[in-house]
Amino acid sequence: MDVAEGSKFNSLLTLSLRPFDSTRRREFRSGNREARERVALKESKRSSEIIINNRSMILPGPTDAIHKAWMYRVLSAICDDPFLVKVLRFKGGTYAAMRGFIERFSLDLDFDLIEPDQLKKTKQHLEKLFKKLGLTTKDARKKVPQYFLGYPNKPNQRNTLKLDATFPAPKNNDYEAVRLQEIDRIIYGQTLPTLFANKLVAPLDRFERHGSIAGRDFFDLHVFFIKGYSYKPEITEERTGKKIDEFIPFLKNFIQEHLTQTVIDQDLNPLLDSKAFHRVRKVLKQELLMFLG
Repeated sequence: MDVAEGSKFNSLLTLSLRPFDSTRRREFRSGNREARERVALKESKRSSEIIINNRSMILPGPTDAIHKAWMYRVLSAICDDPFLVKVLRFKGGTYAAMRGFIERFSLDLDFDLIEPDQLKKTKQHLEKLFKKLGLTTKDARKKVPQYFLGYPNKPNQRNTLKLDATFPAPKNNDYEAVRLQEIDRIIYGQTLPTLFANKLVAPLDRFERHGSIAGRDFFDLHVFFIKGYSYKPEITEERTGKKIDEFIPFLKNFIQEHLTQTVIDQDLNPLLDSKAFHRVRKVLKQELLMFLG
């Protein structure tokens, strides 16, 4: 077993909230790769601590495969780092797509940094990881772990991956351990009600921070409502200072004013397959407003 595999399966013990008994611990440490994984997963299933996920993120076109491969290389390396997997919590569009909550392509890797006092060490581990993978740092923020990473590709093709770790995370956020089948790794990520609640605030936060609108934020909300998912209102209240019966009309008015057909078309066209794009583009705003009541 190489170092990466060893880190991966040793981290299963770290991720488990319930310790193995002495017999299972000896079997885990002495077994081969398959035996180690079998013991860890048996324990996680027994204690219902790890969600097994077998979904995959869509590819709108062949050229998107390279970007997806690089995202998954970085994500796999993070999962194999015992320190990073301890302090980072997966979230955002890529996380939602890998769990099958949404059916679109996603471009970025987003995390909550749950131990802000470990900021310096987190950046050191990430930058060491990027260098080992052969990625170049095109741009980075000094105060927070936000990186724009370059990877080799053909001219005029996408060649930049964004990774962002934000803090402080909302105190009301909940997380769970999830096994992502596409990369054969376990990581902590936001629960669905936590993800949905943060997605409700995302358009307002993006507009406040950057003065921009992203159609993908509203697409994700549309999907979450269509599928009947529930959200955790304590998070929207914590992040906005508004009770949910005050926040929802505020969000609805924001959508009425700022979400245009141009924003929807320009942002979603590269992220959806053709049929899905044409099916949703004309109804997204109207139905989202309907869901918000």
